[in-house]
Amino acid sequence: MEKIHHWIDGKLTPGKSGRSGPVFNPATGEQIAEVDFASVEEVDHVVAVAKEAFEEWRTVPIAHRIDVLFRLRDLVDKHKNDIAQHLTRENGKVLSDSLGEVARGLENIEYAYGIGQLIKGEFTEQASTDVDVHSIKQPLGVVAGITPFNFPAMVPMWMYPTAIGCGNTFVLKPSEKDPSAPLFTMELLAKAGVPAGVVNLINGDKEAVDRLLEHPDVEAVSFVGSTPIAKSIYATASANGKRVQALGGAKNHMIVLPDADVDVAADNAISAAYGTCGERCMAISVVVAVGDVGDRLVDAIEARLDKVKVGDGIDPDSEMGPLVTKEHMEKVAGYIETGVKEGATIVRDGREDTFDGNGYFLGLTLLDNVTTDMTCYKEEIFGPVLSVVREESYEEAVELVNVSPFGNGTSIFTRDGGAARQFAHEVNCGMVGVNVPIPVPVSYFSFGGWKGSLFGDTHIYGPEGVHFYTQSKVVTTRWPDPATSQINLGFPQNR
Repeated sequence: MEKIHHWIDGKLTPGKSGRSGPVFNPATGEQIAEVDFASVEEVDHVVAVAKEAFEEWRTVPIAHRIDVLFRLRDLVDKHKNDIAQHLTRENGKVLSDSLGEVARGLENIEYAYGIGQLIKGEFTEQASTDVDVHSIKQPLGVVAGITPFNFPAMVPMWMYPTAIGCGNTFVLKPSEKDPSAPLFTMELLAKAGVPAGVVNLINGDKEAVDRLLEHPDVEAVSFVGSTPIAKSIYATASANGKRVQALGGAKNHMIVLPDADVDVAADNAISAAYGTCGERCMAISVVVAVGDVGDRLVDAIEARLDKVKVGDGIDPDSEMGPLVTKEHMEKVAGYIETGVKEGATIVRDGREDTFDGNGYFLGLTLLDNVTTDMTCYKEEIFGPVLSVVREESYEEAVELVNVSPFGNGTSIFTRDGGAARQFAHEVNCGMVGVNVPIPVPVSYFSFGGWKGSLFGDTHIYGPEGVHFYTQSKVVTTRWPDPATSQINLGFPQNR
């Protein structure tokens, strides 16, 4: 059985706690590895290593840090197929999705190239008589990232390139479900020239997470995951005096107006709802059909379902793979059952699809006539289930989004520019798409939702990421006038 260890102080480090967890191949249901779980003592050790490394790393010239990031970007690009293989083997997503994940991660490394410009301070001469004032941005120290199973390579890249570019050191606690891809990138960081101790990886479960949240030498915590856990992370870490950005779950609505191109809307609904098996916080889980577009839209989506090939992600012909675990597959199937019991019309039941082997596969499911009081509408399913809600007017559709407890992403499909502009203005959501179903921002903007989709006041990566990983210091300076100074500086004594 393969053993997956920690990465501490620039090298693979076997666990000492005696505890571990299983890692499965979701396409076969077979256990393929065991991952070490860290103890409190091991977390303390890795934080101590990162704290010691910080004292030197913070003094490294920015040009040298950027040079390391350039080399890292080239190595990640060179090994993107290797990373994708790790992702597909342990997460289940198809290879094309895995390669897309790596590509989006690369964007954030590239953004961090500009760190010299991004952390510049300001200067005011003669703020008062003979007084100058300037500001500088300095790193925080040891910062931690706690990342989810659905994007185990990309989400850490939302964090550590900016964090170390700003001069911090970083401790990553990835998901224990698919730990190999983030561990592989630790090796690439070392090859790129990141000094030992600057970026570390500790595997584990709640014991390791809780220690990071309370450790006095961890200055900030970044988290991406479900809303209940994000809320808990924020409460615990902030109570321990840490800066926190905790991104939670979602229930993303795609509004389709009667004037929309139905074929385009249906194509986008398919890719946005079922891509990566629906296991992404920006997945479209609710389509809101406005006015008389409902029947046409549902028929168009249903006609496309049979064209999506579900199978092992390693197969290049597969377009959707399995869910990440057996337990999660059963949970998603339970949402389908509950939806039917509560009165939804089941247009396509993914539970009826059959697959060879013992993988965690579930076919594409389409539920129509879903109402806001149904469990399948109110809760984040995180699987290949698309619900259709029908509303009579644009105003009713927008109200659905605005009263939702989540506020991650939303989109509208229309040919009406005025309606699109109004939607972007008045919808209560952090990321908005116009004829774009998954409006994930490019790396030089920032990613994050509103309401129950974000705890903390800072979004992740981009400009807000730089702000999160730095603290400002203002310096007020007065130098003695050389004409009156008691020290002979070689200046004329008379003006």
